[in-house]
Amino acid sequence: MAKLFPFGSHDVISTISSFGFVLFIFINGVEMDFSMITRTGKKAWTLAIIGLVLPTLIAYPLLRYVLVTKSNNLNSMSYDLMVAGGVHNLVSFAVIYNTLNGLQMQNSELGRLALSTALASDMLSTTMACIFKAALANSAKAKMLNSIYLLAFAILIPLLFRPIMFWVIKNTPEGRPVSNGVVYLIILMVFGLGWISIKINQDFLLGAFILGLAVPEGPPLGSTLVKKLRFFGNWFFLPIFVATCAMKADFSFNRQPDVVIATSLMSLIVHVVKTLAIFLPALCCKLPFSDALSLALILNSKGEMEVGLTSSQFDKQMIGGHAYGTILISIMVTASIVQWSVKSLYDPSRKYAGYQKRNLMSMKPDSELRILTCLHKKSHIVPITNVIDLFFPTLENPMTVDVLHLIELVGRSLPVFVSNRHQRVKSSHKAYSDDVIIAFDVYEHDNPGAVIVNTYTSISLPSLMHEDVCNLALDKVASMVILPFHQRWSIDGAIECDDKNMRALNNKVLDIAPCTVGILVTRGQHSIKESHTRLAVIYLGGRDDLEALCIARRAIKNPRVQLVVYRLVHKHYMPRYTDDLLEEFIGSFNAIGNVCCKEVVVEEGSKTASFMRDIVNEHDFFIVGRRHELDLPQLEGLTSWSEFLELGVIGDFLASPDFRSRASILVVQQQVSKTQK
Repeated sequence: MAKLFPFGSHDVISTISSFGFVLFIFINGVEMDFSMITRTGKKAWTLAIIGLVLPTLIAYPLLRYVLVTKSNNLNSMSYDLMVAGGVHNLVSFAVIYNTLNGLQMQNSELGRLALSTALASDMLSTTMACIFKAALANSAKAKMLNSIYLLAFAILIPLLFRPIMFWVIKNTPEGRPVSNGVVYLIILMVFGLGWISIKINQDFLLGAFILGLAVPEGPPLGSTLVKKLRFFGNWFFLPIFVATCAMKADFSFNRQPDVVIATSLMSLIVHVVKTLAIFLPALCCKLPFSDALSLALILNSKGEMEVGLTSSQFDKQMIGGHAYGTILISIMVTASIVQWSVKSLYDPSRKYAGYQKRNLMSMKPDSELRILTCLHKKSHIVPITNVIDLFFPTLENPMTVDVLHLIELVGRSLPVFVSNRHQRVKSSHKAYSDDVIIAFDVYEHDNPGAVIVNTYTSISLPSLMHEDVCNLALDKVASMVILPFHQRWSIDGAIECDDKNMRALNNKVLDIAPCTVGILVTRGQHSIKESHTRLAVIYLGGRDDLEALCIARRAIKNPRVQLVVYRLVHKHYMPRYTDDLLEEFIGSFNAIGNVCCKEVVVEEGSKTASFMRDIVNEHDFFIVGRRHELDLPQLEGLTSWSEFLELGVIGDFLASPDFRSRASILVVQQQVSKTQK
């Protein structure tokens, strides 16, 4: 240590890295949505209160009773045990969020419950700690003054600074981040309020945390602060801060074994009691056994916050070096156990397994259809309404359409999912989806009785959006999910948009969706409702092609739609799948004047490519299946040329910009069954 950090340089590094911990606390406050406290359900509040109170009431008295006859210096390490119990009983929102982020669980139902519980518990423990610190004054007058200062501090910061920040947002051009001068001023305010916190006998971190809560979450201010401060706060200084905290620990445990054993037992008892205090009520709330145990383990997770609080107690000489080292090791062990255990217990994809048939092929032809459509941008509205028109909803064949507007989570921790029909007035997030809500309200008004539209808004991380899509499809018993393709082309064929996050979302939904999935490739502005539509289905056999035919069967009820079914066959190859349903379709199609079935003989992939090149500009809309048999001679050689596997061989070929086609394409994948998974 003397060679690595000579002349007190360790203390200098520790002091500088402490600024990283302050920024970490501030960013944590910025990313919190404090209004969620008022919307947190009874289940989360119950778990938070029980999880805080029971370990406090049980752990310390129980350990004192066990050790009273075993140790002569129990009173001397009484504060060590209190700090160990308090640190391990703490539920930090920032730590729980980071744990869920590592497990990719924020958007799951269990993750949302854990975040809500952590938010409630963090607010309760912070309030209790501040009140306790204010009550430590010597005289009654000092205690009263500390309480008044604390109350004024907590009220005045939001009242004074939040309106100023809203004024800054109002005067920031739309789509632009706030100026650097505002960011630097807020950083100065963070440290200035920390100094005031010390003057009123509170921790330096309190001012940073309250100011963070006062910052309006999301863009442009919250997102700008998070982007600019996260590197220095979370990624650069915070790891150095944790390292310097660990350097101060004394790991020579053989000198004071009583302290080490008592502190370890305290940590263990608190975790056991806390696990049971959350696990048993969660079971009473009808959570599955594995989910209840996973929730209890997640809320026992420890991390940077606990390291920082323990270090501050050690710096104030409230605890000894051996107790400090023991607590740090227990934090590390707990964090490792939680990650490993939850990964083993919780599999979020299992609930999407296809035990129930949710596809168009299993539906009766005249039954009500329910689909879920997803969109990311305003430019997706027209293509989505166009594909809804393709299903030709009428009073006799009505549709229910659930529209999910997906927005990237920036500058906040808590993901948001709201129903705009039920929370349009209350929700502060309605502004994100105003254009979507209005557009689909108009669409529903223009199709009275034929279409019922429900709009939803999801604000979450791109890597977890598939959870919201699949959860909504599962809850609403949707038969089909329609997703926009990640690329969009201009009139001259140039790529206008290429969103890699959208592509990752589409692939994840294809893997785990509880129903049929369609990927919509938009080319051109052809309106199905207002003009005649030349529709085509390319059929090679298989479940996905049959699903495409089911969509076509609904589309041809529209007299403005002219359908051509191209059946590509090989002279000497018989497909594994029976074509009985196709024959049934052809039999019913023959009685309809706007349907034509053509059988095309192709001997290899090059012939199939040549055929599609000939017809690609003869139609306005294509419906094709995504998956086919691997050894189909009709596709031989084409698979290796596919750029986008999510479109399948046929869909990828038709979507190629080389054709300069204006036809849109709907690529269909029938529900993946449990056996296929």
